Amino acid sequence: MAAQPTLGTLLGKNLAERPEALAFVDGDRCLTYAEFDRLCTGTAAWLQAQGITPGDRVAVWLVNRIEWLALLFALGRLGATMMSVNTRFRAAELQHVLARSAARLLVIQRHFRSIDFDAVLADVDGSGLSALQRIAVLDGGTSLPPTMLGKPTVAFAPDSADAPGAAQAPVDRSAPDALAILFTTSGTTQGPKLVMHVQGAIALHAQRVAQAFGFDAPGSATLGGVPFCGTFGLVAALASFAAGAPLIMMEAFDARRAAALVREHRLTHVFGTDEMLRRLLDLDATAAALPSVRLFGFVLNEDLAARACARGWPVTGIYGSSEVQALFSLQSMDLPMPERILGGGRPASADVEVRVRDIDSGQLLPPGASGELEIRAPTSFIGYLDNPEATAKVTRSDGFFRTGDVGRVREDGSFVFETRTGDAIRLGGFLVSPVEIEEVIRQLPGVADAQVVAVEIAQQTRAVAFVIRQPDQDAVVSETAVVAWVKSRMAGYKVPAQVWFVEAYPVTHSANGDKIQRARLREMALSRLAEQH
Repeated sequence: MAAQPTLGTLLGKNLAERPEALAFVDGDRCLTYAEFDRLCTGTAAWLQAQGITPGDRVAVWLVNRIEWLALLFALGRLGATMMSVNTRFRAAELQHVLARSAARLLVIQRHFRSIDFDAVLADVDGSGLSALQRIAVLDGGTSLPPTMLGKPTVAFAPDSADAPGAAQAPVDRSAPDALAILFTTSGTTQGPKLVMHVQGAIALHAQRVAQAFGFDAPGSATLGGVPFCGTFGLVAALASFAAGAPLIMMEAFDARRAAALVREHRLTHVFGTDEMLRRLLDLDATAAALPSVRLFGFVLNEDLAARACARGWPVTGIYGSSEVQALFSLQSMDLPMPERILGGGRPASADVEVRVRDIDSGQLLPPGASGELEIRAPTSFIGYLDNPEATAKVTRSDGFFRTGDVGRVREDGSFVFETRTGDAIRLGGFLVSPVEIEEVIRQLPGVADAQVVAVEIAQQTRAVAFVIRQPDQDAVVSETAVVAWVKSRMAGYKVPAQVWFVEAYPVTHSANGDKIQRARLREMALSRLAEQH
């Protein structure tokens, strides 16, 4: 069996085969593979000068840009790890991942459109971040403050001629089993879990996705419109890179700009959430004419799929998670539309195993029967950082990962995703635990309890909250107060679109205690929304 590749393997192949070919377009910047290699070398030298050594973790809080990927590859060379931070995180979430990851360095940009990184950072309690040594700032200019969070700041300048250590390339310490990246997954009462992936898994998955999704076909080029901070955006970017196909980056998704980039660069691969697809479909026919695209890989529903197919767009269902990585599988374009748009499909890797287990009996099920999907793959995660209990809960003794998803296996070996087994909900393209939002609401003075469910509002999946006030707090705890409280502490997509106050929740009584009927809460939410219109 061949040794697993590293991130350096992917770059080395491009340097050997196409060093002067276009690798990335980032706004007005265009980089070849050779130029990207030099940027990675300078970044690795700069990181080493900041004291980063093998095994260290560096938190990266940036929008999509070339420096994001350069940091990933540079950290890989040093044998260090990237803590990938969602740009939509607010103070509580940022504090959690910085503390849990024990990051020694935080790399940020200060302002971007509607994101005021400085303002979010100001609400973080730096006293609890003992591992954090300093904060590096991109685009800081001359107004860089001497400290942030009580930590010294430094300008991120890997290409500076006088940067300490920049003259000498660091020793390459990359290895397939070196921890490459930490992703966040849906939160719990303790906050998001940190998903660990090694270099071998990241690089091997990129190679296999490149082949299975056709990135390696002549003339391929990819739109990098999904945030790199999540597995969806990163896998698409790395698969394109592994195939030697140019990646055209977007700092933030804008449908009209995305369509223009597709036409300008004749892009062949476009990925995104259902909301991204909806925005593209809402463009007029001229703006949305995208004849070069060979594959639209989206999280789909029937309405969106029908509209896309009516325009002749080659849409197909996909599947993935932070644990098994995004673009884990895709449906065949040869399937009828109703089957093709379902989540799941044929895995990108031939040596992946997918099976289904009955949720109640625990027995393995034959093709066609629905149960919990379990996956074993050489490209899966190695566990949750410093959380062996959570890792053991989702890992079978024979190495299969319990996805928490309900689905079925087809006779041909492909599979279909049907729904989640638990209460996790997908908001803004990210999987979110309602418990995470509920815990924040409960911290608001005057709130006794909160329950959060997801419903469709104006064709978007949104969180809504049912709140029980403490006695005599009606005048203090209002819908406006709850929304403002959550908005100041969490990413925007987690903020409830509606808040209703109730005296009690519908429950099911049993010998094991009362269980809140979330399905009934969803029905109540839909009924109340209908009454408003």
